[in-house]
Amino acid sequence: MPGTEDLTFEAAYEELTRIIDELEAGELPLDESMARFERGRTLIKLCGDLLGAAELRINQLSNDGESVEPLHPS
Repeated sequence: MPGTEDLTFEAAYEELTRIIDELEAGELPLDESMARFERGRTLIKLCGDLLGAAELRINQLSNDGESVEPLHPS
């Protein structure tokens, strides 16, 4: 599987959704399930980091300087 450095949030989220569907189906061999699980954890971290960066950027662009509500729970 490719690295995550060039993935957009949307691409990472779409891949994560596919991985979840595959794991929930329960039809993969154990070694493939473990590899998908590890990839999923990497994608979860990437999505969280990208959301955090977007939240920071929104706060920086805010005209009134007030914080906006978090995009995701901490």
